[in-house]
Amino acid sequence: MAWNYDVDGYNEISYTWGLMARRGTGPDPQHLLPLPQAVFHILVALAEEDRHGYAIMQDVAGRTGGQLRLSPGTLYGSIKRLLEGGLIVEIDERSRPTEDDARRRYYRLTPFGRAVAQAEADRLTGLLRQARAVGLVPRRI
Repeated sequence: MAWNYDVDGYNEISYTWGLMARRGTGPDPQHLLPLPQAVFHILVALAEEDRHGYAIMQDVAGRTGGQLRLSPGTLYGSIKRLLEGGLIVEIDERSRPTEDDARRRYYRLTPFGRAVAQAEADRLTGLLRQARAVGLVPRRI
């Protein structure tokens, strides 16, 4: 079963990230947790390399074996909030400018975005440990 991720219910997160970005405060990554699933996958996709939107969508689908497919609305709505919150930045650099469409926008994970993604990964690891401890997950996966 493939899930198409929707952005319903993200207004509060968007507001919080936007508010922090406008205030210029350096929030604790823990304050943004738990991350929406789509947001975490976008940050993971950008942790390896800079990517444009369609490449992010392809990466997420590939990493999840097609189980999660981000719709353009979800992707670009999430990207907007991530930009506002300072978790990612839009860049002008192109790795292969001659092979690339100039209309594509590329995104890069910021140090704060990496810290937030790492904090979420740590949170998820803790949940997995708890599930394993009560026998919901085999000892080795």
